[in-house]
Parts: sequence; structure tokens; C-alpha cells
Amino acid sequence: MDAMKLEIKRLIIEALDLEDTTPADISDDAPLFGDGGLGLDSIDALELGIALRKKYQLQLEASDAGNREHFRSVSNLARFVQSHVQAA
Repeated sequence: MDAMKLEIKRLIIEALDLEDTTPADISDDAPLFGDGGLGLDSIDALELGIALRKKYQLQLEASDAGNREHFRSVSNLARFVQSHVQAA
């Protein structure tokens, strides 16, 4: 799981062009959106969703109520991606 978290952090940095950020700067359980974390916004969520689709062939639906929870933190995203990669 740690490898998946690191991969997700690198994907976030690359997809969102966070030049001055390293994977070590992103806490596994800090919120990705809003205060107290990376402070990402809805445009960032869209770009991150596209990057996840491309890299892991995930099918993300905008109407999915679980998306907010999946995108809450790196840990949540890693669990979500891992569950879909293993199921495929």
C-alpha cells in the first residue's frame, strides 16, 4: 500500500503541476481539498480524475456520491485505486 500511496502522490504532483511539492510534502491522511491539506479545488479534482482514468483505467462518474470520500486523502485514493486495480 505504501508503494501505491507514493505513486498517487507522484501522480498528483505531475497531473497538477505542483512544481515545488515533493511526495514527502503530502501527508497520507491530510485532506486534499479545502483547508488543512493541499488546498486543491474543483478544477484540480477534474484534472486528477482524468489522470487517474488514464493511468489506472478507472471509471469515475461525476454523480457517484462516494467520490468525495475517495478523493478525501491520499490514503483513501490509494485504497480506492487498489480495489479497482485488483478487481480488474
